[in-house]
Amino acid sequence: MYGEDVLSGNWRRRKVVPEVDAERDLVVEDVDSGFCGAVVGFEYGAVVLEDRHGKRRNFPLEPAAFLLEGQTVTLRKPPPAPPRQAHTRTASGSTAVAGVKARVAKAGRIWVEGVHDAALVERIWGDDLRIEGVVVEPLNGIDDLPGAVREFGPGPKARLGVLVDHLVPGSKESRIVASVKDPDVLVTGHPYIDVWQAVKPERVGLRAWPVIPPGRPWKEGVCAAVGVREPYEMWRRILSSVSSYKDVETPLINSMERLIDFVTEPYL
Repeated sequence: MYGEDVLSGNWRRRKVVPEVDAERDLVVEDVDSGFCGAVVGFEYGAVVLEDRHGKRRNFPLEPAAFLLEGQTVTLRKPPPAPPRQAHTRTASGSTAVAGVKARVAKAGRIWVEGVHDAALVERIWGDDLRIEGVVVEPLNGIDDLPGAVREFGPGPKARLGVLVDHLVPGSKESRIVASVKDPDVLVTGHPYIDVWQAVKPERVGLRAWPVIPPGRPWKEGVCAAVGVREPYEMWRRILSSVSSYKDVETPLINSMERLIDFVTEPYL
């Protein structure tokens, strides 16, 4: 007379296992296989996890199938994000222009030292650069900057801007930059050892960036000091904390604004 038995089945687990949205970069472990990784997307109704070595696997979104910080959880696909309201400002603080398509790339370029620098520049100045038709290209360091500049062949209609890390008096970087003498090349920089350090530490949950002793790789030292296993995990944390120019230090902002002005200056 009461219908189905309310105590039948695995009622205890259904009651206590929490459901968690599988947000991007959430780190979980598959209970059955022990595979641990960060959420990177969804395919065919399954969540895609990527481990610390870059290996990816798909897992069905089954009840109580994952561990989150040691607790059994049920993952669910997050609901679609609500449509964003139109912004009046870009991430760099410029006035947003609605309906403007990216221009065909100009001959001029802005070079940065590596892929992390390029990603941070894109996060803040990407909208402005696309409207201006300026391409940002990462270098593999600046040890052969003079040779790279000669190969590029800058000119009045193909200006070159270069953003350099740790550009301080007496540094190796300052000596390399001093050897580049071309009126159509502008090299600017910031004083930080790595572009990571140009992000305000409080945005990453730190009071200050750790001081790493000379001779130890800086990124590895930072990871060890803050308890992060791999540099790529720390970089995800850093980049996700940046949404506008307000999240980075003034020397980086000033240097990038000078470079953009230089390469987009009207040709005379």
